[in-house]
Amino acid sequence: VQLVQSGAELRNPGASVEVSCKASGYTFTSYYIDWVRQVPGQGLEWIGRIDPADGGTRYTENFHGRVTVTADTSTSTSYMELRSLRSEDTAVYYCARRPYGSSWYDVPSKDGYDYWGQGTQVTVSS
Repeated sequence: VQLVQSGAELRNPGASVEVSCKASGYTFTSYYIDWVRQVPGQGLEWIGRIDPADGGTRYTENFHGRVTVTADTSTSTSYMELRSLRSEDTAVYYCARRPYGSSWYDVPSKDGYDYWGQGTQVTVSS
């Protein structure tokens, strides 16, 4: 199993960014994919979740509609788009796979994932 993310991004405030996460080695539609971020000196922040089987999503309210997570089953790739970027969005963004049979509704700790992408640094700066 591998989750391979796209490379580092530098954006101006107000711009958008899209990070990809290509999955391999398992049936993409059988597992939820979460997106989380790590700000230096802070804990993990849960962003959202997608069920690749039907495209269903849920998000934290903290982003106020600025984030969209999608999945392309033809390429086994999930995407996370974050809009109206602010300096506070500077972080390392990760995709992570939830174990089979996980609850749709819980927000797990770091231990609640069985595979992780390598992380994508997103820097928002003018």
